[in-house]
Amino acid sequence: MDRVIARLRALDAALPPGDGVAVFNRVYLTVTEEVDRRIDGGEFTDPLAAATLDVRFAERYLAAVDADTTGRRPPACWRPLFHLRGHPGVRPVQFALAGINAHIGHDLALAVVDTCAALACQPADLEDEFDRVGDLLAALEERVREELMPGPDLLQLADPLTHLVGAWSLDRARDASWSTARALWALRHLPDLATDFTTRLDTAIGFAGRMLLTPLPEWRSIPRTGYGTS
Repeated sequence: MDRVIARLRALDAALPPGDGVAVFNRVYLTVTEEVDRRIDGGEFTDPLAAATLDVRFAERYLAAVDADTTGRRPPACWRPLFHLRGHPGVRPVQFALAGINAHIGHDLALAVVDTCAALACQPADLEDEFDRVGDLLAALEERVREELMPGPDLLQLADPLTHLVGAWSLDRARDASWSTARALWALRHLPDLATDFTTRLDTAIGFAGRMLLTPLPEWRSIPRTGYGTS
């Protein structure tokens, strides 16, 4: 955990504040530090399983960062964030949610499988740890929306960002990730099928991430035509 947190802090210090990957990294650093505090505080039933899951989870993101940094091809789920990280039409909350989408939708399921293999256990043995980490992520997502969305304004309903962000749900992504982890574990003795399943998952999550990163105009610049106008 200390090594992972050190890497995340180093990225936070190195990346420009407005960089899209930096936006997600700050979010992820916060939740990783919180998981570490709670493990140390004895809040997890199985601290070893919780720490192993959290480290394997983080390593998936850090491997994608390393791939992008060294000119290699990162997983499809992360490519939209890396490609659009500097786009002026993409807002901070979109960067944060696109990273959460890639990490929860793709990496978390694979991290569960990695942890089961490392600890010689079954996914069911990790369900409590999975749920506790998921609860922390859900609380963080709510804070991300509060801090990075535009301020309260009745006219915010006209902002396309409101509708785009509202179409994505962490709870649904987390539930899907758990089902995916169980399916991948069941397929572990069928490597060709497991690889095909994982590739298709990666592609699908990448597509969702690209939609979340759709460049948007500021709502104040949108012509007020149609409903409610004369």
